[in-house]
Amino acid sequence: MVFYLTRVIVFLNFSIMNRYHGKSHHINLMKTFCLTTSIVVFLLLCTNAALAQTTQIKLNQVELMKQFIGNWKCEYAKDTTRFWDVKSFGTGFECYLKVVAKGKVVMEAKRLWGYDKRTDKYIGLELTKGMDMRIYAQWFTSNYKGEAILYSDISNPEMASFRGEAEFKSPDMYVITTIVNNKPVKTDIWTRVKQ
Repeated sequence: MVFYLTRVIVFLNFSIMNRYHGKSHHINLMKTFCLTTSIVVFLLLCTNAALAQTTQIKLNQVELMKQFIGNWKCEYAKDTTRFWDVKSFGTGFECYLKVVAKGKVVMEAKRLWGYDKRTDKYIGLELTKGMDMRIYAQWFTSNYKGEAILYSDISNPEMASFRGEAEFKSPDMYVITTIVNNKPVKTDIWTRVKQ
């Protein structure tokens, strides 16, 4: 691009010099040259700034999702705890979720997450005992933050009626904020269970 801009400057300057042969026009020639050069440099800087703003670093979703591998625990309510066990399976994950209230298992679910190259997101299927299956899409937006939505909203994630936003505060703790109709309704803190 710089090569072409340089050729344009040279062409314009030669065109101008061919118009003005005398010494009396030498000052006008210098003014025109400086103005032309300034405009081209300004346009070049604007182009670089615009390109810098639109360039995003591609995140390695497969590596970032590995942060979830392990056993996790969340104090969900008084006398109610959620447990989530995540195991690696190829480029995906096999998960087991259970909710224990007053020492009794009240909910169990299995999830299978797989990486989809086409969307650069993880797609997850959740089977919960006694409920319909749900399909999610999940991805990281930075090295420590990610979000999940129902797969049915993948074509327009900004308008998703349900969204989960996760943020790793440390390798052993992350926070999930549940958002319904663009309003935060719950925040859960998950901590790694050391084995």
